[in-house]
Formats: sequence, structure tokens, C-alpha cells
Amino acid sequence: MKISKKIFAVLFHENQAQGSLQDYAITSMAEQWREEGHEVLYMFGTSKFIPADLVVVHVDVSVVPENYLEFARQYPIALNGQVRDIRKSRFSENILGRDASYGGKVIVKSDLNYAGAPERWLTSSPSLLQSFSCRLVTRYRRFRSLTFETPRDYPIYENLRQVPRRYFKAKDIIVQKFLPEMDGEMFCVRSFHFLGDRTFANRLKASCPIVNGSTYKSIEKIEPHPEIVALREKLKFDYGKFDYVVVDGKAVLLDVNKTVGRALTGGGIANSPELIGLRRSRADGIYSYFR
Repeated sequence: MKISKKIFAVLFHENQAQGSLQDYAITSMAEQWREEGHEVLYMFGTSKFIPADLVVVHVDVSVVPENYLEFARQYPIALNGQVRDIRKSRFSENILGRDASYGGKVIVKSDLNYAGAPERWLTSSPSLLQSFSCRLVTRYRRFRSLTFETPRDYPIYENLRQVPRRYFKAKDIIVQKFLPEMDGEMFCVRSFHFLGDRTFANRLKASCPIVNGSTYKSIEKIEPHPEIVALREKLKFDYGKFDYVVVDGKAVLLDVNKTVGRALTGGGIANSPELIGLRRSRADGIYSYFR
């Protein structure tokens, strides 16, 4: 359903670099909305209110500062206006303590979204982050403070006893049961994408345990698991992506994302007409808020 001309606003973190916006799916949807006759405004921070019919809260940190959510409440419609904290510790049922009675494999992860990379970029001085010396400092801190640069750095251990004790003491680090979904020798992760009433899901396969847009070898369209669809309502998401696996028939939520990346970097059908069509259909989900 198409609607009369509207003004859509997208609220970014105040330190978000404009040159990085093309990394996000929201910008490709904004292009589509503009093609369909609507105005799309980008706002960085909360210093200036610009009237609009709808705002998308697109602040790429795991815990959104309250002033952004308060700012968004000024708008008639605020997408993800109730999504403040997406740390894994807020929704995961598989986090383990040092003394847990669990004998299977475990994985060590950042509690923050995407290994905490957004926090490192958005909450630090851009000029410092761009300097060579700061990159060296970041690597040193990663070694000393146990932070990870990307999810591909997450280590997997045969059991809890092998996990270094320092991981259990580190801030923003969690230890989880490692529950892979397998298809033969391939590791699988499913992704549920949505905006408003438009949804689709796919399953990525990779030869390595960390399955994402940079490691997958193939991708296929699937039906979203009903348990994951129900979790979207429980967690109050309007727009985003949930990553999960299905093990013994049960859906296990791995990650929730409210600032989805623009595209997969692998091959296969990632840029097939079918998947491009699904992405365009997802963008139409914004119209469901005006019915």
C-alpha cells in the first residue's frame, strides 16, 4: 500500500560518520522511499528537532543513551523507540558461569553487538581513531583487555574447564553454550529480517563455526521460525534482524540487531533478483505504520 507524501527521519548517533552510512540497509531503503516520492532526513544527535511524520531510531550502539529515546518520543511514530539494550546478556538463555554443570563445547563472545566495534568508533574521538598510533593502542588493548575486533575472533573451547578464568571476570564478555546448527559439515545460521508487517528469512552456511556475511558460502530463503517471530514482539522491535539457529527443533536466539548492514559480502544468491525483491518489499513495511 502506497501513501501520500511523508517525511521520514533517521536518527543516528552524533558521532556517526556520514561516509559510513552506505554500510547500513537503512540507506538503501531511504533511496527507495525517496524514489517513491517521500522525503528522508538524516539527523545526527539530538541537538536539533526537525519535524517529520516518523523517525527511525538508528543509533548503532548496544545500549542506546536515554536522551535519544526521549528525543524520538517527540515524533508521532518512533520505530524502535522502545529498544534500548541489545546486549546478549539481556536475552540469551545459554550464558554460563565458571562453575556451571555443563560438559559441552562453549564459545566466548562480546556481550556487545558486533564485538563492540560500534562503541569503539562512536564513543571515541574520530581524530584519534584515525591515527596510526591509536590503531596500535587498540590492538594492544585488545590483547590486554580481552576485547575482540570482530565476531570472527570469538574463541570456542571443548568445555568450561578450558576457558581462561579471566574471561569470566572481564567486563562485556560472556561465555555461552556452543550450539551449532549443522548441515553435513557446514555450519548454519538463520536470519529473520523485518520492518513493520514485511518480513523474510534466510539461512547462511559456512565451513567455519562463525557464520556471517563475511564467511558464508551459500544462502537460501527459508520460513522464519515462529518462536523467533514471537520474540520480536516481546523485545518490542519494529525494524531489525535476529540471528538464530535451530537445534533439535528448538530455536536458539544468537543476536539481535537494530542497525542492519546494507549487504552480504559473499556470493551465491545474495544479490539475486529474488533477494533484492525481498529487500525492497521489506522497505515497504514502513507504510504499515500509516494504515
